[in-house]
Amino acid sequence: MSASPDRHIPVLIDEVLDALAINPGEAHVDGTFGAGGYSSAMAAKGAKVFAFDRDPDAIREGQGLADEKGITLIAGEFSRMEALLAERGVTSVAGVTLDIGVSSMQLDRAERGFSFQADGPLDMTMSQSGMNAADFLNNAPEQEIADVLYLYGEEPRSRRVAKAIVEARPLERTGQLASVVRRALGHKPHDKKDPATRTFQAIRIHVNRELEELERGLEAAEAILEEGGRLAVVTFHSLEDRIVKQFLRKRSGGEGSGSRHLPEKKAGDAPTFHKPAKAVRPGEAELARNPRARSATLRSAIRTSAPVSSRSPRS
Repeated sequence: MSASPDRHIPVLIDEVLDALAINPGEAHVDGTFGAGGYSSAMAAKGAKVFAFDRDPDAIREGQGLADEKGITLIAGEFSRMEALLAERGVTSVAGVTLDIGVSSMQLDRAERGFSFQADGPLDMTMSQSGMNAADFLNNAPEQEIADVLYLYGEEPRSRRVAKAIVEARPLERTGQLASVVRRALGHKPHDKKDPATRTFQAIRIHVNRELEELERGLEAAEAILEEGGRLAVVTFHSLEDRIVKQFLRKRSGGEGSGSRHLPEKKAGDAPTFHKPAKAVRPGEAELARNPRARSATLRSAIRTSAPVSSRSPRS
């Protein structure tokens, strides 16, 4: 995720490149192309980059940059990287990079409906297809809305917010939703954090199935990385970071998978990753340049030679 106006300078870029340790000619995956910051930096190091994005805007607007840099740009979810690369004759890569969450390109465009900073349609879909935020909020039972707000937004007063949402139906605009949440929770001008923040995060994660996508993407990366291949994942909140941390702990011989979606390793299975590197967070200089980097965390690890559990490629 990069910030406007520095949208082409991705978060923790130097640290990500250090973790990837790219050798010229190696094949690398950028699972979240966005504005192309990571992919461009990887290509400049000599990598043969295969970049994915499920957002049609990112694919359309990024094709010129991809052509210029020699990047192969692929429309689709990064959880499907194994099958989509197999279609192109690629069965293993030296590195996989994932930058999780919403991009600045999406946040800064009111018509996409991701932010309450400017009024727009209540959409929030990354792929611009399927159930959007308005569909969910206007049709889901109150209890389901409350559960989503609590689970994905860690909203402690989720029931109060869900009740207010149901009473205010139909909701069609981001400004409407933000006002409903603020009235339900109370909003003072001097509050450090807008009370609508957690609700918007929760709904976005739910309609895009972001946590499941992350879990499936980690599993796909595990399958496609060659021995000695490097995995680098940048997350922006605790729910994402916890999934990555627990995945790497489990896959490096630690305990607990931490997710109902990720398959348990059988007793005696060899670790598929070496012990993960220490988590990295932005320094003061980067925070001054890009305040949106404040919550970023980079976790990385190196692939062992151990095989993964037998399964079909994600398609």
